[in-house]
Amino acid sequence: MGAAHAAVGSWSTQLPSVLVAMSDRASSSQPIAPPAMADVGDATIGRIYWRYQVPVGVPVKAWLCHSEQCVPLPTMRGATSALAGKQIDGPMHFRFALASGQRPVRVQELQVIVNYQ
Repeated sequence: MGAAHAAVGSWSTQLPSVLVAMSDRASSSQPIAPPAMADVGDATIGRIYWRYQVPVGVPVKAWLCHSEQCVPLPTMRGATSALAGKQIDGPMHFRFALASGQRPVRVQELQVIVNYQ
């Protein structure tokens, strides 16, 4: 009856654009972290929704990375539970790479919504 319940909630953030310029080296976004006002305590990740934008017809390889694991992002928007159970305050970031010989591209409108428990 008096059992404690873990906090449940979500937070979102937008990140500055990323210039992906070299095919032999991946480019990373700024770190993704809960906003200072989010009281996440020792919560763990539930589901993460992501979004980013590249010019039409320009392919880019993308991942959402946590300090313990990177998850491939097959499309410019979607959701994943692949990082569920990992600490929410573990450093996360987007990572992008180009195909060999591909011209530089700017990835914009980076956003995540993180559900936690």
